[in-house]
Amino acid sequence: MKSRSMKYCANCGNPVALRVPEGDDRQRHVCDHCDTVHYQNPRIITGCLPVYEDRVLLCKRAIEPRYGLWTLPAGFMENGETTEQGALRESWEEARATIDISGLYTLFNLPQINQVYLFYRGHLTNLDFGPGLESLEVELFTEQQIPWDELAFPVVNKTLTHYFSDRRENHYPIRSEDLIRRR
Repeated sequence: MKSRSMKYCANCGNPVALRVPEGDDRQRHVCDHCDTVHYQNPRIITGCLPVYEDRVLLCKRAIEPRYGLWTLPAGFMENGETTEQGALRESWEEARATIDISGLYTLFNLPQINQVYLFYRGHLTNLDFGPGLESLEVELFTEQQIPWDELAFPVVNKTLTHYFSDRRENHYPIRSEDLIRRR
C-alpha cells in the first residue's frame, strides 16, 4: 500500500518531499528544512476474545468502519502500553468487561492496509459488562448463536472459527496468518 500523503513537517511546519534519506533504502517523507524523517509504519490493533463458559463476548459497533456489525473488543494500541494492556483497555472501553488474559491467541498481518492484529484469549471475571461509547450492544454468544453474516472484519471471523475448533480439541495454539488481498 502506498504511504499516506504528507505535505508538511510535523516538527517545523515546512513542506516535505518524498525521497530516500541517507542511510535508508526506501522513500520517506523528509523535511528539507529541518531534515526530519517522517516514518509511517503499520498500525497495531490489539484486542481480546473474551470467554465465559461456552460463550464469547461480542460488541456491536457504534462507530465506523462497519457500524452496526459485531466484533471482538479491539482497537489501536496506544503509546506507552503493551499489547496486552491495550487489549484489556479496549475490552473495558468497548464492553466495560474485566478480563483475565490467558495468552496471545491470533496474530494477523494485513500488509495491504498496513495493520497488524493481535487477539488475546481471556476469561470474563464477572458478568458485569455493557456497551461502552463505541458499542451499541454487548452480548454473550454460543457458537450456534454467533451472527456469522454480521461480523465486522475477517480477522474476527477467523479468530472465532479457530477458537471454536480449538475448543473442541481443548488445545489453543498461537495462530499466525498473513491475510493478503489478491488483486
